Formats: sequence, structure tokens, C-alpha cells
Amino acid sequence: MDAALYDLIVIGAGPVGENVADRAVQGGLTAVIVESELVGGECSYWACMPSKVLLRAGAAHHAALDAPGAGEIGDIDVAAVLRRRDEIVHEWDDSGQVGWLQSAGIDLVRGHGRLSGPREVTVTDAGGTETVLRARHAVAVCTGSAALLPDVDGLAEASPWTSREATGAPEVPASLVVVGGGVVACEMATAYASLGCRVTVLARTRLLGGMEEVAGDAVADALRAAGVDVRLRTELAAVRRDGERVVVTLAGGDEVEAAEILVATGRVPRTGDLGLETVGEEPGAWLEVDDTLRVRGSDWLYAVGDVNHRALLTHQGKYQARAAGDVIAARASGAPVDDAPWGVHVATADHDAVPQVTFTDPQVASVGLTARAAEEKGLRVRVLDIDLAQIAGASTQSRDYVGHARAIVDEDREVLVGATFVGPEIAELLHSATIAVVGEVPLRRLWHAVPSYPTVSEVWLRWLEQYGRPAQSAS
Repeated sequence: MDAALYDLIVIGAGPVGENVADRAVQGGLTAVIVESELVGGECSYWACMPSKVLLRAGAAHHAALDAPGAGEIGDIDVAAVLRRRDEIVHEWDDSGQVGWLQSAGIDLVRGHGRLSGPREVTVTDAGGTETVLRARHAVAVCTGSAALLPDVDGLAEASPWTSREATGAPEVPASLVVVGGGVVACEMATAYASLGCRVTVLARTRLLGGMEEVAGDAVADALRAAGVDVRLRTELAAVRRDGERVVVTLAGGDEVEAAEILVATGRVPRTGDLGLETVGEEPGAWLEVDDTLRVRGSDWLYAVGDVNHRALLTHQGKYQARAAGDVIAARASGAPVDDAPWGVHVATADHDAVPQVTFTDPQVASVGLTARAAEEKGLRVRVLDIDLAQIAGASTQSRDYVGHARAIVDEDREVLVGATFVGPEIAELLHSATIAVVGEVPLRRLWHAVPSYPTVSEVWLRWLEQYGRPAQSAS
């Protein structure tokens, strides 16, 4: 069988795969993307984009209710929210994304791709026809991750929702049990409660366990205030579907009933049927990479985005993709590779400078290290906590503003290594903190970054005042 030859083969046409291919093509290479589902991937159709539409109406409604003089505020139009969700995912039609690939000079092969040898991918289409692709330089695995289904008696047979069903549901059920306490669980509990669904959250520990505890506590309080039954430190014993309802039996014997059950307890890599065994890798495993996103021990295989388990976030995957596409092009042409920390061909930020927004109400925005993580790394830290309700800009937004901001300072270098904001509409505060963390901006210089008044950004001044002026250097 004759094989089509390209410089680069990318398996997976989500935002990560698209960016790897685009950067490589801009670097002078030829590239083809293999995709078995929709071009645009999980984020476009079943995650980031539709979930934010489901959340937006509730957040806007809450903000309007909290603004005296805004006028009469009616109920949320659920049907209109779902129509807007369908618009944002283009009715699950990827023709627009396919058109972009064509305009970028990237070829597309539809079907399931499997590694069939070094620098070789065999694609099987829906009709069973096989196409063999060969790469001159590299293959990039950008297949993402899928929802983890925990081993609970009867759960698989109860037809549980994952994030895909939750973001794509044609109607809002009367009741929903959400299993999990992470970002997906908290966001979907927030969204469905705002749309009139009776929601129960069952979490093994606390909410948003990887973040500062103040963030998880604030989200739990807000969910309860919205009528959600939040149960922490709860274990599932069994699940069964009984006609039109799902019955969840807890470890202590209590039962919870709902029309649907959403499982949001983690992610697994989509590497189970990629032919990894043909190149000495373990099927179904996360792929370990170096900072240029090349799989350890290989000079041609790359793993970019969720599959390498470094930072399971779309924006971080796109960041990795830009580095990977550029370094693949550089290596192919014999150009210098800038693989020192913070170089153009590495994903240094994956380690300690990852930003993330959780679009609950209140929102949670964080970057860098938590206080605990910083201490575990051996840093001598100081924690700065500010009640955002004391910021003048916050008082103009709401008479009952609830919010919090925490900064983590490395005392030895007098730079910020982490920040967390909790409050209404605080997502846009995050990038300033990300720049401070990534740029290692000295606190003495931040005194000269004057926040506008009256904005919530004045929290930066309050952090500095709490810390006190650092020692001035000769520079």
C-alpha cells in the first residue's frame, strides 16, 4: 500500500492539534491532521465553550439582581440558553473548522489513527478503508483525555452523564446528582442549579481540592445558598437506574435520587487504541515528555496537551502546541533549538505558573503555587489575604459583595509565586497575576504599577501595603 508522505502527522484535531500543525506549517513544513470526531475537539463542542454559555445566564442574572435600580428582573429563559449553546457549538457541525484547516494549508484525514511503526500512522475510516501516512520528521499525539468512570457497583449500567452529556443535554432535567468536587463538577452544579434543576453534589473530600481551601469553601457556600445539597467527604457504595430515576446508595446507607447522574471525578488519557505498543509505549497510559513536548526516549514522537498529564487545560495545551510546532520545524530544518527554561521551544510555565479560571458563581481564578505547594517545594513564603469586600471598586458592584484574594510571596526573592482570587466576575484579574508570576516581577517594582480607582484591581495595592515596602536594592 502506497503511503502519503508529510513532514508532520498530528493525531487529534482539537485546539492543541490544530496549533501544533499550524505552527509547523508556518515554519515551512507540510502537515496532516487525523481526526475521528469533530475538527475543533472537546473544548469547542463539549467542554469550554458550551459550558460557559450554560453558566453565563445565571451569572448575569445574579449580577442584575444585585444591582439596585436595574429594573425588574425576570426568570432565566432556559430554552434561550440552550439555543445559544447550540449556536456556540454550531449545532455540532465542524465545517467552519475544516475550512480553517484548508485556509492554513493543513490536510485532514477523517478516521481513527493508530501508530503502525516509527513515523507511521494507519487511519481507518468509518467504512473500514485504511490509509497509511508516513512522516519525514515527527508524529504528534494530541488526542486529549476522556472522563474517568470510577469503579462503583452499577454505575456503568446506570447510563451516567459525563461532561459531554452535561454540556450537550437537549433539556434540563428536574434533578441531577453530581459526583465529584473538581472544576467540572462545581461548574455544572452551578449551571444546572441556575437553570432550575434540583442539584445534589457528592464529593469525596472538599470542593476544588487542588486550590486554596478558601476557594472551595466559598464555592460550597454559594452552591448551598443557591439551593444545592452539597455533601462533602461522601463515598458511593452503589448506583442503579430505576425507571425514570437514578438511585445512589452512599457508603453509610443513605440514598439520593435524581433524574440523571453526572460523573465528574477525573480524566483518563485517550491513548488506549493508538498503537503505542508498536513504538514501545504503554497503551492507555499518560505519555511522559520533556519540556519540548517530545516523548522521553524518542526523537520523533511528541505528546501535546492532556495526553502528557502536565496541565489539563485548553489554554495550556495550546501553549504547549505552539512550542511543539515551532521546535518540530526548527529540528526539521536544522535551526537552533531554544530549550533553556522560558525559551521559545519549551513549556516552562507548565511547572509552576499555570493559570486557571473556574466559572462558578463566585468565580475562582488562580495561578502558580498554593501556599501548601510552595512550602512543599521548600520556599520560605508569606501569605497575604485580602477581603475583597473592603476594596472600593467591589463596593460599587454590590452592597453585599463577597470575595477574597490571596497572594503567595517567596520571601527570599521578594516575588509573587502564586495568587488566588475568589469573587464575582474576577476572571479578568488573573492575567495581571500571571504576568507577575511568570515575569518574577520584584515587589519593589510592583509599587509603581498603580491600580486605577475605583476598581477591584486595587487589591494589588492592598497586598503591597500588607506586605510592607521591601528592602530597596542598589539597582
